[in-house]
Amino acid sequence: MQLPYSESYKIKMVETIRKSTRGEREKWIRDARYNLFNLNSDQVFIDLLTDSGTGAMSDIQWSEMLLGDESYAGARSYYKMKSAIKDIFGFDYFLPTHQGRAAENVLFSTLVKEGDVVPGNSHFDTTKGHIELRKAIPIDCTIDEAFDTELIHPFKGNVNLDKLEEVLKSNRAENIPFIVITVTCNSSGGQPVSMKNLRDIYSLAQKYHIKVLFDAARFAENAYFIKKREEGYQDKTIGEIVAEMFGYADMMTMSCKKDAIVNIGGFIALRDEELFKRASVYNILFEGFITYGGMSGRDLSAVAQGLYEGTDFNYLETRIKQVEYLGGKLIDAGVPIQMPIGGHAVFVDAKRFLTKVPKEEFQAQTLAVELYIESGVRSVEIGTLLADRDPVSRENRFPDLEFLRLAIPRRVYTNNHMDVVAVALINVWERRNSITHGFKIISEAPILRHFTVELDRV
Repeated sequence: MQLPYSESYKIKMVETIRKSTRGEREKWIRDARYNLFNLNSDQVFIDLLTDSGTGAMSDIQWSEMLLGDESYAGARSYYKMKSAIKDIFGFDYFLPTHQGRAAENVLFSTLVKEGDVVPGNSHFDTTKGHIELRKAIPIDCTIDEAFDTELIHPFKGNVNLDKLEEVLKSNRAENIPFIVITVTCNSSGGQPVSMKNLRDIYSLAQKYHIKVLFDAARFAENAYFIKKREEGYQDKTIGEIVAEMFGYADMMTMSCKKDAIVNIGGFIALRDEELFKRASVYNILFEGFITYGGMSGRDLSAVAQGLYEGTDFNYLETRIKQVEYLGGKLIDAGVPIQMPIGGHAVFVDAKRFLTKVPKEEFQAQTLAVELYIESGVRSVEIGTLLADRDPVSRENRFPDLEFLRLAIPRRVYTNNHMDVVAVALINVWERRNSITHGFKIISEAPILRHFTVELDRV
């Protein structure tokens, strides 16, 4: 008999979490103006708001924290992280930042100017925000298959090469600072990009003399899917796959809070020494000196170790199988989700779930509130609120995909917790036809509004 699947780690320390009553949750979410970001963490039972910075570090990572060198300049911890980046990704130059959006801020300040266009695969919120803040235009070139949540396609993060080439042909090269490829693609449901697609994108970029940037927060999960789904890679190690992936990029930004399994940290990595020097000016202005960049030495050391742990196949299989476990429970109950199941989260199709709620009343946010009231599970809307308003017309943008994201922290929850999440969402599914109204906006920020928006019931 074949041995059953089990986790590739054992639990060394626990944290108590508190259950609450439905009445308490109704009051708390009302006081939070129906924005789950405004909840206190003590008011949350199972927190699936994000997988960013919420993972559990290993015993070796905690050991590295004690070994951190806090020298202002030239710390040992910096060189440890520099060595890991060179070893895993092949880049000679890097700048540490305190998190991924800080890396975007530094690099985009260097490269993006008013009037530019930035093609890519479903830019995530901070990426799009940094582009539009500079009065440039993000252009989504994702394949059409990504927007059909019922369709099974192994690489829904792929770029449509015809769409991409049309952008490259229609704009002057000096107005395209780079092509940004997110691996895996969060906005399309944690979906991977195939190696063939990465190779073809890079070839097209070279033809038009455009640089390729990887948003690499979940690069290891992308490599896992390539190994599992793409012909010719089954016998490759994760390290070998990652090395080939980044051979098709000129630079990368990374939020280390995802696949490096740390609570804070990010970086920019580059091949071009001149670009490194230009970006260093902004790094010093915004983040700190170029050998710490907003992080302590102990954080740099933890990231270096986490990058290696995050590319371990056994860890990745444990992580992704837990996501599949939750997704499978929902599929069996008929709950509509993005198929196939992504790498870091289950994405529930709120349009197909709450068919009686008008899109103007924020279907995914409505579902997130209902799930919290039902169970104390905190999730996040990846839909109309996150899509923000059009920067010119100021009208709401209604994306093709309206998701409730259940983002699972790494090495934190057991499958019993996933059972609670599944049953809670299934309970909401069974009473979905009684949910006919959503929310209206009371107050919002001019950009990235979903973090601080205040809502009221319609």
